[in-house]
Amino acid sequence: MATQIKGPGIFLAQFAGDEAPFNSLASITKWAAGLGYKGVQIPTFDPRLFDVDKAATSKTYCDEIKGICADAGVEITELSTHLQGQLVAVHPAYDSQFDGFAPASVHGNPKARQEWAVDQMMKVAKASKNLGLSGSVSFTGSLAFPYLYPWPQRPAGLVEEAFAELGRRWKPILDAYEDAGCDVGFEIHPGEDVFDGATFEMFLDAVGGHKRCMINYDPSHFLLQQLDYLAFIDIYHERISAFHVKDAEFNPTGRQGVYSGYQGWVNRAGRFRSLGDGQVDFGGIFSKLTQYGYDRWAVLEWECCIKHPEQGAAEGAPFIEAYLIQVTEKAFDDFADSGVDRKALRQMMGIE
Repeated sequence: MATQIKGPGIFLAQFAGDEAPFNSLASITKWAAGLGYKGVQIPTFDPRLFDVDKAATSKTYCDEIKGICADAGVEITELSTHLQGQLVAVHPAYDSQFDGFAPASVHGNPKARQEWAVDQMMKVAKASKNLGLSGSVSFTGSLAFPYLYPWPQRPAGLVEEAFAELGRRWKPILDAYEDAGCDVGFEIHPGEDVFDGATFEMFLDAVGGHKRCMINYDPSHFLLQQLDYLAFIDIYHERISAFHVKDAEFNPTGRQGVYSGYQGWVNRAGRFRSLGDGQVDFGGIFSKLTQYGYDRWAVLEWECCIKHPEQGAAEGAPFIEAYLIQVTEKAFDDFADSGVDRKALRQMMGIE
């Protein structure tokens, strides 16, 4: 069956590990293909699966990577730079936690860590070009998120300056992706300064409406915010360049709501779930994306606080496959076409 949306794909980040078959690109892609996946989204921050430096400088290495995937029976959907993108902008409150995303040589040195992250982003732009990819996925990072709730009252201009600085940092990176012919689909995600439609618009303005500033659409983050994730597609479909298929549920109680009371994932009102176990309306999502012409990949991002990841992965491929839509080439009421000509049409309306 030919479908407009490609899939199913799988994001490998949550499955990579030190034990086979998850410890090399060759073995993990064969595992994914065996479950029915046709594409893999590769995390560039995991050296067990991908060497950024080689990929940025060697077309031969990139051809080898494509060959490994092809031998397994999958394509590369996108390269992911979520962790490197996060480090492009880090509020000092998160310095110690986010140091773990970077090499030890830049720990305790926010300036050096940011320079490393920017260099990584630039290299992945070149790697994407060498791999012939037209899209990537990432995070924006955050400077203002600790001030999300306006108490105490935010000083005038704080949010504006945060987004202006994000724009200054990301504009040269986006220019490099333009040179590579590759989009950056930013995952709209709480914890990032860009976490909903309003903040995406602020960021887009800050980078001058850059054509490579796109969206990695993930409805799970919208459901947990109680944002209308179907209307989001109506508004921003022209900017959606990637799609993480991830489920979630929100069950508020008399004790907790959207902020979930500092509870662990199992006990939160809002929590991520395996595909089909949550509340996301995937039928509505796939219909709207198809309606608006989205023709890139549908990629499982598995996160669940209850189900084992391997069970989630095994269930994910057929779940996505079932929602892929074969676009019709005819109208459902063609059988009732009377075939009248223009003269007859005018007569029907009483036009001389």
